[in-house]
Amino acid sequence: MASAFTMTTLGRTGLKVGRLGLAGSYGAPAGAYEAAFDRGCNYFYSGSGRKRSQMKAAVRTLVNRGYRDRMVISIQTYARMGLMTKYLFKQALTSMGIDHADILMLGWHNSKPSNRLIDFALSMKEKGLARFIGLSGHNRRLFADLARSPETDAVFDLFQIRYNPAHTGAEKDCFPDLDQRGRQGIVSYTATRWGHLLKEKYMPPGEPPLTASDCYRFALSNPLVDVCLTGPRNKEEVAHALSVLDKGPLTLEETERIRRIGAHVHDTAGGVFS
Repeated sequence: MASAFTMTTLGRTGLKVGRLGLAGSYGAPAGAYEAAFDRGCNYFYSGSGRKRSQMKAAVRTLVNRGYRDRMVISIQTYARMGLMTKYLFKQALTSMGIDHADILMLGWHNSKPSNRLIDFALSMKEKGLARFIGLSGHNRRLFADLARSPETDAVFDLFQIRYNPAHTGAEKDCFPDLDQRGRQGIVSYTATRWGHLLKEKYMPPGEPPLTASDCYRFALSNPLVDVCLTGPRNKEEVAHALSVLDKGPLTLEETERIRRIGAHVHDTAGGVFS
């Protein structure tokens, strides 16, 4: 049923989020982000890339219209030093016209962040610059390790995890450890496997390529995934992504086909990450 793809609670944060999240690094116009917000897509993720200005403009517009309390804003920083983390984070806040973010996302950590960085992130939370702390990376087992440790479980409120039809390893490497009450929120990214799942040349013989909406539906059909990120380049891609909200979860037949294609792409298309 389509309603399964509307709103949910982002793990233990208690934040109410639309299940399709918006990444701002690819250049879609501000108006397209505003239209997505009108459809319930209230999770705004500011990561890396030079094309974030349009999403930031949309955030400023929506904040000025009085919608800040309905928005969930995640700002990622790749800095490994506390002072640089704070500087880049506050710079992003200023560019969006806000005084705090809902999530400080520590980006691309494939091992436990240093204690100094964790302490600095916690101090930013205590000062009200961010409400929650998240972690992203490509080492799926790390998320399970952090959740199992009482020390780090208390620090991280959500995890941003690579998950798509070609990269299903999270289903055994970390999802079982996060399938519990009071768990961290889960945001998935790289739904199309850097576009490989959308290209005919990577398909098994006789199979048409997947669509982006197929990939988003795959991620969102897993009940542990709270939010699946989409990184649109134009308003047409935003409209295509929003069609997911009407289609709802995959059928068994669709799931089998998509998994079959994903396994083929994983084994034949190459790529940096398994």
